[in-house]
Amino acid sequence: MTRLTNTCLSFAACGLLLSACSPENSADASQTAADTVSATAAAAVTAVATAMDGAPDLGDTPAGAYAVEKTHAYITFFYDHQGYSKPYLRFRSFDATLNLDPADMSKSSVNVTIDINSIDSGVDIFDEHLRGDGFFDVANHPEGTFVSTSFKPNADGGELTGNLTLKGITKPVTMDVKFNKAGLNFRSKVPQVGFSAKTKIMRSDWDLGKYAPNVGDEVTLIIEAEFQKSE
Repeated sequence: MTRLTNTCLSFAACGLLLSACSPENSADASQTAADTVSATAAAAVTAVATAMDGAPDLGDTPAGAYAVEKTHAYITFFYDHQGYSKPYLRFRSFDATLNLDPADMSKSSVNVTIDINSIDSGVDIFDEHLRGDGFFDVANHPEGTFVSTSFKPNADGGELTGNLTLKGITKPVTMDVKFNKAGLNFRSKVPQVGFSAKTKIMRSDWDLGKYAPNVGDEVTLIIEAEFQKSE
């Protein structure tokens, strides 16, 4: 990272030197060039410093408890169906809370509760099949949960690790998280943040591996969620 900083400053210095040596150079032109190069160098150093900081910039977003904004939150997943297609499914009903610490994102945490009965493939008969004891066994396991255990921030967002529980089986899962935006809800003016997350899991790890490997065992999980300040 130090080498990158020095390189940026070296390019800036070269630009200033070339400008000063130009035959058409004047005092005003030289000053303008110097200002431009100085601004470029400052921007480069700022970019490097941001990368070195290793955390997304949430500005003046307040810390504390946030609740998922349910009209703009989605838990979806897809898998390979015998190589013919990649069906997309979702859970229509879930709840989530975010404890946000913008000053130290590693201290932030997430808790999610999923109503497994709300699984939605777009095909009613398939949904009933998935709710049965061969798959999610909703009668005995109506709820799924995700409880975060750590968050490692980076410039784009970070890596969120937590325990995913399905059918009474708990396994660790790590998601790549992208921070999208922080601001105020345009209607309520309540602080709001948005994130995207993605990971891959093996459904058989949660006793959901029926028909694997003919039907793909690997499932790609995709989450889009907006949270609003709740306290």
